[in-house]
Amino acid sequence: MAMQYQFVPPNEGDFSEDYDVITNEEIEEIKDALEEGRMDKAVAKIMENLQSLEDTCLNIAVTGESGSGKSSFVNAIRGLGDQEDTSAPTGVVETTEKPTPYPHPKYPNVTLWDLPGIGTPTFRPSTYLRQVHFSRYDFFILIASERFKASHVQLAKAISQVGKKFYFVRSKVDADLEASRKRRPQTYNEEAILGQMRENCQKCLRDENMPDSEVFLVCNWELNKYDFVMLQETLDKELPSHKRHAFLLALPNMSLDILQKKKMALRAEIWKVAMVSAGAAAVPIPGLGVACDVALLIKNLSKYLKSFGLDRDSLVRLAKKANKPVEEITEVIQSPLAKEISKDLVLKLLTKAGGGALMFMEYFVSPIPVLGSVAAGGISFATTFYMLKSCLDEVANDAQQVFLKAFESEL
Repeated sequence: MAMQYQFVPPNEGDFSEDYDVITNEEIEEIKDALEEGRMDKAVAKIMENLQSLEDTCLNIAVTGESGSGKSSFVNAIRGLGDQEDTSAPTGVVETTEKPTPYPHPKYPNVTLWDLPGIGTPTFRPSTYLRQVHFSRYDFFILIASERFKASHVQLAKAISQVGKKFYFVRSKVDADLEASRKRRPQTYNEEAILGQMRENCQKCLRDENMPDSEVFLVCNWELNKYDFVMLQETLDKELPSHKRHAFLLALPNMSLDILQKKKMALRAEIWKVAMVSAGAAAVPIPGLGVACDVALLIKNLSKYLKSFGLDRDSLVRLAKKANKPVEEITEVIQSPLAKEISKDLVLKLLTKAGGGALMFMEYFVSPIPVLGSVAAGGISFATTFYMLKSCLDEVANDAQQVFLKAFESEL
């Protein structure tokens, strides 16, 4: 007798609709396959969807005048400083002679391209776009460190004409704020000065016949301040779902809000991973009464650590930025995943999850009065789901505690 499953997509607040990365059409195909008893077909479709998430490429072009901070911006988005081995070179003179790709150190499918500077006497927008191969980029970041000039606007209009998105970023905000603080210490008002900067940038754009463009004020050394969150939210709205997902996971963990968004994005994948793990080719685990793909679970648990910056390299980099011993910021980590992710640990976690999994059975898999092997499929799914959800919650909480510990003096 074929196994009969009823597929119920998770909802009711358990996942974030903002990071829905599977289409209604795909959900219907999976549902139809399960109702036909074709678990293998449903699993294949879900595997295809998961793989497409991993394979989605995001190419971000960063350009501006020489000395505007575009190379530092490339490094900041990649979670790096300016003096690391894989950082984009920076300097007061133009250091970029041709489009140079800088893959994200953790997510090589996300690449930031440092483009040659604009604003020289020989600069021509249409020629420039051909030279930098505009078609390979998903969107452009146009950076200015003081004000936006005719060259920025000319390039923006040319980008728009070829059907690409662009975003104006005003860099080095921190330097201007500090200079203002020193000049007028008694009347210094950060909010007012930021407003003046934004208005000045928009006036420059209005003067160049580009009145409705938004300007994002950014400090490359502290992305959590000023307008970077607004830029991220804008990209959330305008990027396709798979590329939005890739951009979010690649962002440095610069705020508690970003950590929460990553948690919701990864939580939206759990039912897919659990379905694949408990699929037709899953291996029964003696003594547990479940069948799952242990290698797949190890891969996803490792992904959680990487996404939340709890791998060793990320923790060392964070400790350096916070000017604290790495042992101090890691003392708050509770999850056993931070010490090792092995087959033995996965089996222990599945055993621990067995009891809690029962509460998910009725929600995900309808009661089916057939042989125990059918029920075991539902148990395997629910156990795997509960284990992954519990681990994600633990790792996300640890990441929040590490962030708070690292920057407790600044919060």
